This record gives sequence, C-alpha cells and structure tokens, in this order.
Amino acid sequence: MLDESERIGECDVQIWLTLLVVIVAGSGLFYAGRSRAVAVTNGNATLLHSNPSFHGGMLLILGMLPAAAVLLVWVFSSKYFADASVASGLGQEFTALSELEQGAFLRRAYGFSQSQNIGDVSNLELMAIEAYRSFYSSAVLFVQLVLAVLVLGGGYLGWRRIRTDLRARQFVEGAVSIALVAASGVAILTTIGIVLSLIFESINFFQKVPFFDFLFGTHWSPQSAFEGVGSEATDRNSEVFGAIPIFAGTLLITTIAILVAAPIGLMSAIYLSDYASPRVRAIAKPMLEILAGIPTVVYGFFAALTVAPFLRQSGESIGLSVSSESALAAGLVMGIMIIPFVSSLSDDVINAVPQSLRDGSAGLGATKSETIRRVILPAALPGIVSALMLAISRAIGETMIVVMAAGLSANLTANPLEAVTTVTVQIVTLLVGDQEFDSAKTLAAFALGLVLFCVTLMLNIVALRVIQKYREQYD
Repeated sequence: MLDESERIGECDVQIWLTLLVVIVAGSGLFYAGRSRAVAVTNGNATLLHSNPSFHGGMLLILGMLPAAAVLLVWVFSSKYFADASVASGLGQEFTALSELEQGAFLRRAYGFSQSQNIGDVSNLELMAIEAYRSFYSSAVLFVQLVLAVLVLGGGYLGWRRIRTDLRARQFVEGAVSIALVAASGVAILTTIGIVLSLIFESINFFQKVPFFDFLFGTHWSPQSAFEGVGSEATDRNSEVFGAIPIFAGTLLITTIAILVAAPIGLMSAIYLSDYASPRVRAIAKPMLEILAGIPTVVYGFFAALTVAPFLRQSGESIGLSVSSESALAAGLVMGIMIIPFVSSLSDDVINAVPQSLRDGSAGLGATKSETIRRVILPAALPGIVSALMLAISRAIGETMIVVMAAGLSANLTANPLEAVTTVTVQIVTLLVGDQEFDSAKTLAAFALGLVLFCVTLMLNIVALRVIQKYREQYD
C-alpha cells in the first residue's frame, strides 16, 4: 500500500500553479487598464469620466471573471468527468463489479494516479491509472488554454473599450454589488440547506420513533436500538430514544456555566469601563479576551485533570460523593471559557452609553455606584442581554469540555455532582465511526440537531424582543 507522504498530487499542483498564473495575469490586466486610461488622455487623467483605477478594475473583471468561473467548474466537476471517462474504457471486467466496488476501485486508482510510486497493482488497476493520467494531462492542458483565451480575450475587449467618456466606475461598482449580493445569497442558501437537511432527516427518524416518545421519553440508550420493520421495531425504539435526560444534562451544565460567567463577566465589564485606570484596562481586557482564544480541548484537559479531581477530593473531605465526571466540573470550566463573551461585549455596550447620562446623574448628586445601577445598566440592558444570549448559545454548543469532564452517561438528574451528557456530545457519539445513515441510531443525531437549532432560534428571538423593548435612542 502506498504511503500517503509519497503522493505528489501532480494534477492539484498544476491547478494551483494555473490559479497563480491567472492571478498574476489579473494583476497585469489591472495595471494595463489603468495605464491605458492615462494614455488615452495624454497623461491628463482629469479628462476621464472615471478614475484610472476603475478602468483597471474593469479590465480585471472582464478578464478574470469568466476564467474564474471556468476554473471553479473544473475544480468541482473534473473528478466526475475523469471517473466517467476512465470507467467507460475499462471493459466488462470493471462493469462486472458492484456499484460499491466500482467506487472503491476508482478511488484507489485515482490515488495511485497522483503518485510516482504505484506499487503492486493488477492489470485492470494499471489501465485505470494510465487512463486517469492521460485524462488529466490532456484535460488540464485544455483548461489552461481556455483560461488563457478568456483572460487575454476579455482583457483585450476591455482594453479596446477604454476612452475618456467610458463609465468604468458604474461598471465596477455594479459588478461589486452583484458580488456582494451573491455572497449574501450563499450565506442564506447555506442556512436554508442546513435547516432542510435537518428537517428531512428528522422526518425519517420520526417515522421510526414517535415524536412525543422522543421529546418526552426518559430513557436514552441508542445502542439498544432495534433495526427492523413493523410495529415491533417502532415500539422498542420508542423506549430507548427518550431525549429528556440529555436535554436535562444540557440545561444543567449550561445553567452552571451561566451562573459562573454572568456575574464575573458583568462585574469585570463594569470595573473595566468605569473604575479601572487606562493602564489597568489596557492590560486586564486583553488578558480576559485571551480566554476566548484557548482551544476548548485545553479547557477539557483542565477540567478533567485539575477541576474534577479537586471537586472530588473536596467533596470527600466533607462527606459528599462526587463523581469523577460531574456536571459541576464541566459547568465551572465552561463558565470560565465564556466569560470573555459576556465581559467584552458588555464592556463595549457600557462604554457606548453617552457620557451625558453619567454627567447628568452626577449633577443630581448620585454616586458612581448609584449611577451604574440606576442609569448605566438600564441603558445598556439590551446589549447585556445579547451578550448573555450569545454566551448561552456558546455553552449549549460546547462538546469537548463535556466529553472530557462530564462523561457520556445520559442520567436524568438535577444533581450537579453526578455525570451527565449533552445534546452535542450525543450527536458526535452517534455519528462517529462507520454508521448506516438510514438507521434510527444515526438519524437520531439529526433530530437532536433540529431540537438544538430550535432552542438556539428561540434564544435569539427572546434577545431580539428584549432589545426592541428596552432599546433607547441616543443623539
């Protein structure tokens, strides 16, 4: 078997080199267009309708946009066309294989085709490897020629159009507007795709497991799922896919995290915005925000190796039985992790409150603490609520800390000293390894994801309602 380090990916290298050449050519078009615009006015650029840079941008767009579209289509479709071309020339020995075996054969042959050292392969694989190499050597050359024609042709057409009254600025700004709309459309379509995929897969799951049994069941043991058909399979699955324990575990850990992060983060924001000196603020705020840059797996190690043993030993010293993996350990460390979300955002919101409100409160004889409690915090309430909702959403979606500190046990308990699990941990557990994506066990992950999406959506709606109700307009 070929070692992965021996693969050189000649086709990928050629594509990246082609992309680099296209980018360099685009830069040349920009400078050519700008120089051409200056040249048509004999050096007096004030005679142009648009700035010379816009003429350069027009050439860049005309030369690069078609080439970029062709290159994008090639990157995403080349493997499909290569597989079809190779499969059509392998004869009956290949067609006799099953569809699954054909896919595995083509993937293996494609991998070897990108390598210098083929190793021990059959004659049929050797034929496929040579066919892949022949296809890509000719196809890449053809694509490079097409790209050269598009870049040069588009640049030449734009170069011919440059004159003093050309509205190049409108052309460039229109193209940029279309690009911005397209980027927004990608974000919207991605969101719609995620939601639809969750909904359709969840519908498949609820055909196997009743909706209310899943949502209000108290026993979660997907490993005991019965794979079969008929009412017997449905009845048994309804007994092992009760999601209340993992919802309760998610709520318990999130509550502990917010009880830690909310007061510490809010008090830190108040101190930094109204009490700390500029020197202290310049040091303390970046140090607080460093917490947001620490990988969650590091927090997980800290929770599993430091916090959990400390809690267990402390509990034993006063006669309490604390599990080695507990909701309290995970919640405390998760709370520390989300402190920057509350602190930094709340600090920005408090600083955005107009100084005139502080001065007016002080002029009426209020102390600084009274001003903060009765003027600043009410005025900053919408932003503070948004910060808390963001922190809650971050806590709900956390996985690594829970896996390492709270465990995988789906226990229905309100005791923070016991092991629990969360929705995200179960989603990862259900989808890890070789799984059948039409089984109830795997489809349960999509149902959990849909519930998590709905909860997060409701949190965002609540935050928006609070902002709309308590928002104040300042001059």
